[in-house]
This record gives sequence, C-alpha cells and structure tokens, in this order.
Amino acid sequence: MASNNDPKQGSGFFASFASTISSFGTAMTKSVNGLIGYEGLQVINPDGGTEDAEDEAQKGRWRQEDRDSYWKMMQNYIGSDVTSMVTLPVLIFEPMTMLQKVAELMEYSYLLELADECDDPHMRLVYAASWFISVYPAIQRTWKPFNPILGETYEFVNHGGITFIAEQVSHHPPMSAAHAENEHFVYDITSKLKTKFLGNSVDIYPVGRTRLTLKKSGVVLDLVPPLSKANNIIFGRTWVDSPGDMILTNLTTGEKVVLYFQPCGWFGAGRYEVDGYVYDAEEEPKFLMTGKCNEFMSYQPCDSEGEPTPGTELKEAWRAADLPKNDKFQYTHFAHKLNSFDTAPKPLLPSDSRLRPDRLALEHNDLSKAGAEKARLEDRQRAEKRTRESKKDEFKPKWFELTDEKATTPWGELEVYRYNGKYEQYRAGVESSDKSSQEFDPWQYHEDSQT
Repeated sequence: MASNNDPKQGSGFFASFASTISSFGTAMTKSVNGLIGYEGLQVINPDGGTEDAEDEAQKGRWRQEDRDSYWKMMQNYIGSDVTSMVTLPVLIFEPMTMLQKVAELMEYSYLLELADECDDPHMRLVYAASWFISVYPAIQRTWKPFNPILGETYEFVNHGGITFIAEQVSHHPPMSAAHAENEHFVYDITSKLKTKFLGNSVDIYPVGRTRLTLKKSGVVLDLVPPLSKANNIIFGRTWVDSPGDMILTNLTTGEKVVLYFQPCGWFGAGRYEVDGYVYDAEEEPKFLMTGKCNEFMSYQPCDSEGEPTPGTELKEAWRAADLPKNDKFQYTHFAHKLNSFDTAPKPLLPSDSRLRPDRLALEHNDLSKAGAEKARLEDRQRAEKRTRESKKDEFKPKWFELTDEKATTPWGELEVYRYNGKYEQYRAGVESSDKSSQEFDPWQYHEDSQT
C-alpha cells in the first residue's frame, strides 16, 4: 500500500511553469507569484481547464479588496493551527454547522443495515468501509460550516430509524461529540479538529476517536481517516483533497480495511480515486475495493496476492445519489434535510443548530445580518466564559461526559467523551409537540445572571 507524502510547499517549482500548452487545450499550473504580487502562494486548477493563472487567481468568493486585506492579516498565522484563532468572514460559509456536518454520515445508513445482517465478516467490512467513504462528497464541498457555540446541539430523526444527537463539548480546544443509534448499529465519535495554515491552503487533521458497533454480530469497528487539504482558500478556485490511508479495524476480531486515497496530480489526475483491500486477521487480502470517493465504491474477491479471483466480477457496493442542479452551496438533497425542521424531534432543543440566527440569515442570503449575528454570538460566548471563570465554574455538557480515557491518533492524543444516555431519558419524558423553541439558546448563564 502506498504511503502518504505531503506535497511540496513554496512557489519555486510552480513558478517555473509560466506557459500554456495550447495543443492540449489545457493550462499548466502557474504561480500567483509575480502576477498579483504575493510570494509563496500557489493557484492550482485540479480539473485542468484553459484559464491562465491570472484568471484562475480571480476566481472564488472574495472581492479583491477583501482578499488583499485578509491575506495581509493571515500572513502572521502561517504554520499555525487557526481552528479558533481567526474570525472568518461569512462569505466563505455555508448555512450549516460542524455538528450537522457530522450528521451527513448518516445519509447512506442502509449500508450499515447490510453490514449488520451480513454473515460474511469480510463483506461486512466492505459495507462498513463504503459507509465511511460515503461522507466524502460532503467533505469535498468547499464552503466552511459554522463552528458550534459551546453547548450547541444538533438533533436528527426521521431517517432510517436513527436517533442522532451531537453536542459541542469544548470551546478551547474546539471539540464535538455525537451519538447515533438504530436497530442495527451504534455510532459514537469524539472529534477535535486541528489545522495547519500554509498560506493559500490549510491542512485539516481529523483528530478523533470513532466507534461503530454492529448489533447483530457485536463487532466494534475503529476508524482512522486521512487528513484533508483545503487548497486555494484565498486565491483561486477552492478545492479539497484527502490524500493518504483510511484504516478501518475490527477491534473484536482483528480484520481490517486499508484504503488509499490518491493525491490529486497534474490536471486532476488521480483525484477522488480510492483503492485498497479488506484483510483477514492474518493480514491476507480477501476483497479488493476500488472507486471514487465522490461517486462510488466497488469490490471483488481476491487471492492471497491481491489479484481478482478468477470467475468473479467487480460489484458496486455504494453509489452517491444525484445532486440538486445549480445548488449554490453544492448541497446534496440530504444536506438540505439536515437544515429542515422536518428531521427535528419536537419539541426541539433551544440549543439546536437550526435555530442559530447567523445560519438562518445566511440561508436567506442576508450576508450582512449573518455577519452581525455571528459576531454577536461569538461576543456572547466570550462573555459567558468570563462569567464562568468569575464563578470558578467548569462547563459540563448535558448529553456527554468526559472520561479518563485517552485515545492515540496519528496527530496527537485525544480526550474521549462518552454518551451518558440522558438524551433518551429526556425524550421519553417530554410530550411531542408542534411548538418548539424559536430562539437559539445554548447558554449556561443568561444575560441577566452574568456578572
């Protein structure tokens, strides 16, 4: 299996490509350096195309004056984790929060039904791995979701019998926890996003601990995903790459899946391509898997050398649903459901992401109001932190609790939060009602009680 190598940074290599290959009708990648006066920035069109570098540099969501002033500020953060250091303008946001983004994994939950009911332990991993791959069309979206406010929640029902609850359990560092369950599976995740700003790109490290339990067999699966890279975040057309290995391990029996995400090469070569194997506990390959993480995954039995077994054929395990046409945020139909109150239980928790005024304003294309509301929420969050510190109080999540467990990831250690079961108790104790709160309220202290 190929290893993951970070692409080279810096402008020297790319600056040497300054001409267009007209005979192929595509443009070589060029550096912005020398065209608009900024050093060390690369503008790459991963899909090829015929635009020259200057045209490509003008694409994206930024107005020229916004881009220039933002770049001057961001130069100070090169090499840093900017997860919660920088206030970002709403023009690069989508009307969704990170908690809702976690819930996007639930779209193709039928794959977990197939995995749970499958008696073949290796086919079980084919379906489970395909389920984890199925979230990558959402990851490829280039709009940024809102960072959740401390204490913010997101609830989700009415899809595959799933009950989903997520909560922002820490602000510094930003951490989320989520729990999902139906008759076939239990899914738990603690996520601590870590980033590294590289000038015109950001490396995004998925520091997290994921557990998926299939109820029929009782097996517990652990996921280690590859990092993601958001490219051309200030200059050029933004695009996302996720190069490296995804490893899914059956902690109960020792079987595993190793899938390699090909890095995007020249003119988009290899972009989205995923290949790998399902291995038994003795590390012998049993199935090969191949596909594109934004479209489909297929599988085929293989021999001990990894070659397709004679007489077998490549079969499709998963295919992404068709997308809405001309959707501003490149949402899937399912992503639109996540913002809908039709997928929310009643009464809705007042801390739910759907009720955020900045998110609602952006959904209605009111950027001015969205920006003002975002700033107001962030100011309120800082004020609540000061109140908590003055009272010598510690924030305690409602639906998750901090454990003594530490998870080791390729990008550092992680504190683990565990679902406490109180959400089901709460839901069992409230009557279903058409009347839900319409005011966003994740606060531990209300304004009249702050000091």
